[in-house]
Amino acid sequence: MPLRERIENKLNETFSPVRLNVIDESHLHAGHQPDMTGTGETHMRVQIVSESFSGKSRVDRHRAINALLKPELDAGLHALAIEVAAPGENTRF
Repeated sequence: MPLRERIENKLNETFSPVRLNVIDESHLHAGHQPDMTGTGETHMRVQIVSESFSGKSRVDRHRAINALLKPELDAGLHALAIEVAAPGENTRF
């Protein structure tokens, strides 16, 4: 199963989001490092809105997502951009 789908599944199971986008931005980072060709799943962006984040600070929200996706980061995911909100909060996505 592709990394993007694994991330999506984990986020859905853990946070039951009302809105979720997992975007593979690897192609934007070709040449970032010598071994980054832009063809692998190395850079992901997560845009998530979930009631689970209500009343939590931005730092706590990011920590929760990073902790959940630690196995993916340890296995080679190079970068993870996180845009997170609770329902009713303004978003840019």
